[in-house]
Amino acid sequence: MHTCTADPDAAETSGPLIRGNDFGCLTPPALGGWTPRRTVSVVIPAYRCADTLPLTLASLAAQSYPSDLMEVVVVDDGEEASLRLPDLVPENTRIIRPLPDGWGIANAYHSGVLAAQGEVVHRIDSDLVLSREHVEAQMRWHHLADYLVILGHLRFNEWEPGSLSAREVHAAVAAGAVGGLFGGDEGTAQWTEAVWDGTGDLRRAGPDVFRLHVGATASLPREMYLRAGGMDTSLPRGSDTEIGYRLAQAGAVFVADRESSCRHLGVSTVMRRQDEVQRYTKPFMAERVPHRQYRSSRGPGRQYLVPRVETVVGAEGRSLEAVRATVDGLLGSWMSDLSVTLVGPWGLLTDERRSPLDDPLLDLRLVRESYRGESRVRFVEEAAGTAFPAPFRFECPAGWVPEPETLGRLVKFADERTLGLVAVILDERGELVTARLERTAAVSRARLLTGPGADLDEAVHQISGMVWEDGRSWGILPAGDECSTAGTALAVQAEQWRRRAEKWERRAQRWKERARGRHLERLDPVPARSLRRAVGKGLRMVGMTGTRRQRSGG
Repeated sequence: MHTCTADPDAAETSGPLIRGNDFGCLTPPALGGWTPRRTVSVVIPAYRCADTLPLTLASLAAQSYPSDLMEVVVVDDGEEASLRLPDLVPENTRIIRPLPDGWGIANAYHSGVLAAQGEVVHRIDSDLVLSREHVEAQMRWHHLADYLVILGHLRFNEWEPGSLSAREVHAAVAAGAVGGLFGGDEGTAQWTEAVWDGTGDLRRAGPDVFRLHVGATASLPREMYLRAGGMDTSLPRGSDTEIGYRLAQAGAVFVADRESSCRHLGVSTVMRRQDEVQRYTKPFMAERVPHRQYRSSRGPGRQYLVPRVETVVGAEGRSLEAVRATVDGLLGSWMSDLSVTLVGPWGLLTDERRSPLDDPLLDLRLVRESYRGESRVRFVEEAAGTAFPAPFRFECPAGWVPEPETLGRLVKFADERTLGLVAVILDERGELVTARLERTAAVSRARLLTGPGADLDEAVHQISGMVWEDGRSWGILPAGDECSTAGTALAVQAEQWRRRAEKWERRAQRWKERARGRHLERLDPVPARSLRRAVGKGLRMVGMTGTRRQRSGG
């Protein structure tokens, strides 16, 4: 069992090492039984919320978190500056205008974070009524570790404009009686609550836990927000999920806190227009978030703004033939959702007069020219510390060639086991030669929690697990030997089509049995045609039909 300890007074440290998303090693203090020290900026994007914003601010004015450690930044996102602070607001509350080059909730929130002065930023929607301990419940976690994203507990209640006053809300929150504002109605749960229930409040959640970051109420260290790149202000909708994805790749742990409760005044747009919202956001998410929920229906060969895998190949000191063999092998992968980063001293390649054939940088120059027009290849002097924001990085030395299915198999292998690192041994003779598949989220967290000189791979192993594998079994061979793997690739295809053929054969058999039971005279033609098509295509894919003709003709 993974164990760790945390000191609530150690706010200056990043915190203990957490494996996966299992934050159970952290023990937050009981509400009201601790002494807060960290400052928080509550950021409220505000647009057409004249009826609800005064109620949200009234509930903030009754919070248990010390007022001298909390500020409230309201971002007026209207076409013109029109908001005025009501009478009942927290002590340190101000209204600002958003950055001028954008509009929408993402731009408003980002503007508020940039203006915030707190160590932690806590987003609150402008139509919430918060429980008295809402902010405190989230802030206690931020005293334990610096890479947590805290999600509040949300319920939706029916509400009519004018049915509640700011004074009523303030009094109810201060008395710990928010439920009384809604006649004791516990409200409608958000879809995320079912995931909380099934994962121990996210402790058992997997790498796609970022999907639970759906706005309304969430907090995180301001530094981590900036390190993840901040909001994508070009997104009118879905920006909370998108930055949740990037926060995960930056090493974040997502914590669900039921004691940080609040009520949403009325139903959300997603509830009212779910199909339209999903139709709108999916194309935006597909480009930015490499997840099956958004890309599962897209055809093979597609490329996206953020690839699923960044592959890295070093070109310095290597021959054109060695580099080209590896890069072409990667570009020929059946998993096309990838990019190739070629690392080398490209700045040395100038246009000065030289002897073309005797150029000391000839191979480097030829490598650059070989991929000048390839959109998936980029040239860098030094690889970044991680593949962020891509979820995986595959490093392969020049001169080694992966089979077409290798990369997809490795990613599937790592995903099924939530591994942080798969190290692949290519050659043990002399100096060890390896390739490696890294999970960005695990490496980012390891880099965050380890100092100079620390064993980064060991930290990744503790965070997400590491295994050693044999390169030949994964189809990574020296250039020149890869031709011997052609039969292996064909055999894989043959096996895939054989399974499809068997599936259709079983389906056809069920139809036959059903037909006999009903005294039918013939088999339904659709499964039979599908069976013949699947078998025939499978045979053609692996070149078996031609072979049979030759044999029969011999």
